[in-house]
Amino acid sequence: MPTFRVAGKMFATLPEDETSIAVRCPKEERDELVLAEPEKFWIADHEAGFAWVRVRLSVLEDEPELRDILADSWRQAAPSRLLDTYPELGIPAAE
Repeated sequence: MPTFRVAGKMFATLPEDETSIAVRCPKEERDELVLAEPEKFWIADHEAGFAWVRVRLSVLEDEPELRDILADSWRQAAPSRLLDTYPELGIPAAE
């Protein structure tokens, strides 16, 4: 299973069936996502105790949505020095 890391911390995995991607997500937000869009987000049984959520790739609206999901996960794993170095991947500006 391919894994994606920043500064040694995993922020995404691509399961062997390649139909979903697992990303970091705070448990509170994860539960809200699953309730709001169960066709898109779900929690694998073995990840229930961790801050991870699965995303069904076939249900994503477009490539920018996938980019946003991966960037959110990256931000959670990245150390502050990298967030400072790559502000375009840092906390999104308030609209």
